[in-house]
Amino acid sequence: MAIFKTPNIDFFRWRGIAFSVSMLIIAAGFVILVFRGGLPLGIDFSGGTLVILEFETPISEGAVRDSLVSIEEKVIQQYGDAEDNQILIRLPQSGPEVGASLEEGANAVVAALSESGLGDFDVISQELVGPVIGRELQQRGVNAFVFAMIGILIYISLRFRFSFAIGAVIAVAHDILITVSLLMFVGYEISLNIVAAMLTITGYSVNDSIVVFDRVRENLRVMRRDTFTQLVNVSINQTLARTIITSGTTAFAVFSLYLFGGEVLRGFAFSMLIGIISGTYSTIFIAAAIAILITERKTARRAKVEATPASGLSQRSKKQRRKVRSS
Repeated sequence: MAIFKTPNIDFFRWRGIAFSVSMLIIAAGFVILVFRGGLPLGIDFSGGTLVILEFETPISEGAVRDSLVSIEEKVIQQYGDAEDNQILIRLPQSGPEVGASLEEGANAVVAALSESGLGDFDVISQELVGPVIGRELQQRGVNAFVFAMIGILIYISLRFRFSFAIGAVIAVAHDILITVSLLMFVGYEISLNIVAAMLTITGYSVNDSIVVFDRVRENLRVMRRDTFTQLVNVSINQTLARTIITSGTTAFAVFSLYLFGGEVLRGFAFSMLIGIISGTYSTIFIAAAIAILITERKTARRAKVEATPASGLSQRSKKQRRKVRSS
C-alpha cells in the first residue's frame, strides 16, 4: 500500500522558511554555548572522576551534597529515574595522572558518604579519565568527523556532481549543528556516545541525500526540457515515500532505545532521534536547495560567457558592414 499516490509538493518554494528555522535553532544554540563558556564536555573528554551510587532508600541530591561538604568542585545530580535511588557524583581532574592518585577522589566520596549515616549504598559505576587521555579522545573525535566529511565530499563529487557534494556536506554540517544545539537545550554532555551518534547521523544523512541525487541522475535522461529546479523537485517527490518509511521505522527504534535503554544510552538515543529527523529535513530543504542554487548559478554564468563572444562578433560584423557601405 503506497503512502502517497502522486505527490506533487513544491519543496523548493519553502526553502526560505526552512533556512530561517534552521538558523534560528543554531543561533539559539550558539547563544547558550557563549553563556555556558563552551561545550559541556563529558568525562571522556574533560577528564576527572565519575562515581554512580545506588542507595537502598530514597535519597535527595541536597542530602548527598551536605555530606560531601568537605569535597570541593563536585557535581551531584540524580541519575536515571527517581525510583532507582541513584546519584551521580563527578569530580574534576586534579593531581598527577598516574598510579592510585586517580582513585583518590572516588575513595574520598565513598568514605565521606559511609560516615554520613545516609544509609547503605553500592558503587555501581566508577570512571577515571586523566586529562591527557581526555585531550587525545577529543582530537580523535574531531579527526574522525573531518575525515568523514572529506570522504563524503570526494565520493559524491565522483559519483554525481560537485554541486551535489557541496549540498550534502552542508546538510551534514547542518544536522550536526542542530543536534548539538538541541543537546545543549536539554543539558546533555558531549561524550564518546554522542560522538558515535553524530558519526552515525553523518552516514544516515548522506544516504538520504544519495537516494535523491541518484533519482535526479535518472530523471536527467527523461526530463531534459525541464528546469533543474523542477527536476530536483520531482525527484524528491518520487522518493518521498521511501524517505518517510525509512526514517519513520528508524526513528521508532531509536525512540524505543531512548525510553528503555537506560541512562547510559539516553544521550546517544536522543542524538540519533534528532539526527534522523534533521537528516530527513536537510536532505529535502538543505542539500537539494544548495545543489539547485549552485547549478543554476553555474548555468547562468556559462550562458553569459557563451553569449559574450556572440555579441562581440555581431558588433564587429556591423562595423564591417558600415565600412563597406561607406566605401
